[in-house]
Amino acid sequence: MIDYSPLWQTMKTKGISQYQLLNRGIEKSLLERLRRNQNITVLSIERLCNILECTPNDILTFSNEAEDKK
Repeated sequence: MIDYSPLWQTMKTKGISQYQLLNRGIEKSLLERLRRNQNITVLSIERLCNILECTPNDILTFSNEAEDKK
């Protein structure tokens, strides 16, 4: 499962709002997908990393659902 909670923390730490992301070319639909922990493209991850000056580790984490149920 993909978890984008690191993104929201990174944004808070760097003082960047969702409004600022929209103004920098991130689409509203992408923000909605992020809020719902849905799949996004690698290109979208790259764009977010460039805007936030961070790495993918600062945006998302992966968890194995099978291991989480143990």
